[in-house]
Formats: sequence, structure tokens, C-alpha cells
Amino acid sequence: MTGLSPGLIFGIIGCYFVVLYLISYWTGRNANQEDFFNANRKSPWYLVAFGMIGTSLSGVTFISIPGAVGAFPEVYESITGTSKLKPNIAFSYMQMVFGYFLGYVVIAAVLLPLYYKLKLTSIYGYIEQRFGFYSYKTAAAYFLISRTIGAAFRLYLVAIVFQTVCALTGMTIPFWLTVAITILLIWLYTSRAGIKTIVYTDTLQTLFMLAAVIFTVFSIGSAMEKSLPEVISMISESKYSQVFFFENGWADPNNFFKQFISGALITIVMTGLDQDMMQKNLSCKSLKEARWNMMTFSTVLVFVNVLFLGLGALLYLYSSSIGLEIPTKMVNGATGLKTDLLYPVIALQHLSPIAGIAFILGIIAAAYSSADSALTALTTSFCIDFLDFEKNKSESNTKTRLFVHIGFSVLLFLVILIFHGISDDSVITKLFIVAGYTYGPLLGLFAFGLFSRLKINDNYVIPVCILAPILSYFLNINLKSWGIDIGFLILLLNGILTFIGLWAISHKAED
Repeated sequence: MTGLSPGLIFGIIGCYFVVLYLISYWTGRNANQEDFFNANRKSPWYLVAFGMIGTSLSGVTFISIPGAVGAFPEVYESITGTSKLKPNIAFSYMQMVFGYFLGYVVIAAVLLPLYYKLKLTSIYGYIEQRFGFYSYKTAAAYFLISRTIGAAFRLYLVAIVFQTVCALTGMTIPFWLTVAITILLIWLYTSRAGIKTIVYTDTLQTLFMLAAVIFTVFSIGSAMEKSLPEVISMISESKYSQVFFFENGWADPNNFFKQFISGALITIVMTGLDQDMMQKNLSCKSLKEARWNMMTFSTVLVFVNVLFLGLGALLYLYSSSIGLEIPTKMVNGATGLKTDLLYPVIALQHLSPIAGIAFILGIIAAAYSSADSALTALTTSFCIDFLDFEKNKSESNTKTRLFVHIGFSVLLFLVILIFHGISDDSVITKLFIVAGYTYGPLLGLFAFGLFSRLKINDNYVIPVCILAPILSYFLNINLKSWGIDIGFLILLLNGILTFIGLWAISHKAED
């Protein structure tokens, strides 16, 4: 941390947030409820597309994906004493990214036309029209659970990095205070105009995040006395550059088919059926522009992920060249890998102060580009889906929305503190595992609505959507005992069980 004093770090962070608040002030002038929920459907599609890159990547990808690149079984065994196959080693994550692209095509072709046709503010309004009241509330409730957990995991990771930065500068700040400040800053610049502000702030934050990664790549190349072509050649010739994994069969968490199918399903569910990700798309002027946004964003995202994985390989090559060990952490008396910390350790302790500043701005941008939209989406869903703002318009709705916004901020704070007390594994793996259980019922509900003409007994939907994740959990445990690891495909299993349950309570429609 040579050259990075606490005053300098917090001064730069302060300037960064001043810019965000200026954007908030500019976009929030004369803002109304429609601006908060859907920007009056006037968002420029190209800004939405660029900003969605940051939202989809988040602080999890910014740190965890580069760190996972070098977590080979032999590395894991040399440090922990036990051999274990880890997901996303080398460039295997690209297999999932290719699946993401397929998922975005499905969203653009199937879901976006449906949402625009019904003129939805909350996408779960489709479930109400298709099945009824209890199905609608169940879908919205699962989104609230899913997004609260997902946003809390992302913010938790960033809070840990902030704690590391403070420790390296000799400062001691309680973890709860770090989290509180993190969430308060989000609330301050999103409370006025919501999604209208976020479209612009996310554009800025995506720019900072990508700039940080690119600058780090050049900084490491300079430290290793390598030109950019030499850096690219060094990465491509290393063991970290392998993309496709077919050798170890279905038991391998990096298996191509498992990763590709999981990627497509995760995208369809965690983007297409997620109010957070779709809220920006629904703020575009028309279906045509929303589709342009989706396809442009998904194409650029492929190359952005290559950039992140290239950084990951470079981090390990640089570590090896200077004899730097992979960070570890004691968990329940045993040593565990902490690859999430490799990027921050190198950026803050082994590169120039400017590289450290770039990393700090990058991780802040990555975290906030995801968390700010999540907080707005949670507020939107609760106001529309549970408080019926669209059906019961009132002057008091603005004040109520403000209290809901505060309420979800407090909820995120509490959930992050809980995670801090129990976390002992890779953040990104936990995020997807949890999402597999909480997003599964959403997949089943939307799939049954789109691919059947049957009606269902709405009163029995809640038991079906509760039992499906429970059964998925126990089936997954039994499959593992038989040597079958379905990994992220737990999402598909969960969705299928929900679909079967809905079919069991269905009947032919009169019309």
C-alpha cells in the first residue's frame, strides 16, 4: 500500500460518490413514481446495454472469477491437504458464458415480447394474469428472497475487500460499520429517481470497472517487462488457457455440457425472470430497442469475460514469478483457499499506487452497479406486487415507497451480517447454489405458463413451490452419495419438480 494513505483513498472514494450524486440530482429533477419504476420508458437502449454489463458482472465476477482461474486440484491439495475439483478453473467459465449468450437470445425472442405486450412494470404481473392471486404473490415473494440473498452476497464480498483495504492502510473499522456505510451510500443516490438514475450511474460504473481491469493487465505486464502481445502469448500458452473440459465426465464441475446448460438456464431465470435485470430493459422506449439492447449487451459480454479470465491467468503467472502464495483462510480449524483475495492483494500490495487506486474504484463500481439496481428492484417489486401501487394510486405512495426503500436497505444490512458469521466457501459458488433453490419455482411457474394451456388450482401453488426446493435439496444430497454431482443444474431439477407439481394441480381451461 506504499503511497496510498487512508486520506488519499477515502478522498478518491468521496470524489467518486460526489459524481454519482450529481448524476442523481440531474436525473432526479421533477422525478415521479414512473421515473423511479421504469424511467417513463424513455431510457436510451445503448446506455442500458452498456450499464447492464456492470450489473451482470458485479463485484463477484470482478474478484471471484479471476481468482478461480488457478484453483487447480493440485494447488488446492498443496495448501489444504485434500484434493478437490473446483468450478471455473482455467478458462472453463467461458463454457458458461456461451450458455449465457444462448439464454439472452431466448429472453430477446420469447420473454421481452411478452413483457412489452402486457405493458408490465413488474414482470410477475404475467403470473397473476395467467394463474391468479396466490401464484402471483408466490412468484414475487421468491424474487424478493432470491434477490435479497444475491445482493447481500455481492455486498458481503465487497465489504470484505474494503476491510482488507482499511487493514492494509493501518485503519481498524468494524465490519458492521463498513456494511452500513456501503448501503447508506447506495440509498442516498437511488432514493430520488430509482431506475432513471441507475441507467446513467451504471454506465459510468461499468466504464470504471472495465478501465480498472485493463489498467491492471497493463500494470502487471509492465511489472513483468512484457508488451501486450507478449502478455497475450504468455496467457494463451499457459495451462490456464484451456476453455473446454470433456475429459472427466459428469462428475467434473467444469464439464462442458454441465456448464453450458447451466449458463443458459441461469441467464433465462436470473435475468429473464428477475425483476432487477428486466427492469432496465423495460425502461427502453420500445420492444425493438429493448431487443437491440439485449443482443448488443450479450455479445459484448462474451469479450468482457475473456478479459476477466485473461486477468485471472495473468494474476497467477505474476504470482508465480514473484513467489507470492495464494491467500488462505482458517475455516473450522482447517486451512482453506481464499482465491477471492488474490486480485486485491496483488493490486494493493505489489503494483503501483495508481494500480491500487484503479482497483479500488473498479471494485466499488462493480459492487454498486449491481447492488443499486437490486435495491431499486426490491423496492419496485414490493410496491407493485404487494402494495398494489399500480391498482391503488395515491399521493401517499411516494412516502410509502421511501419507507420501503429504507426497509430493504436495513434488511440487506442484517443479511450481510448473518453471512459474515457463517461464510466459509467461495462466494460465487454459494451465490449460484442458493439461486438454484430460490429461482427454481420461478422457472417452473413461467415455463408452465408459457408451454401449456392448462389452468391451475391457484390455492395449491404455495405448497407446490415450497415442496419443490425441499425435494430438490434432498435429491441432490442422494445423487452426491451415488457419485453424481449435478452442480448448478440444481436449478433445472428444481424447475422440473415445480412444473410437475403445477401439472398435478392443473385442469383444462374453459376458454
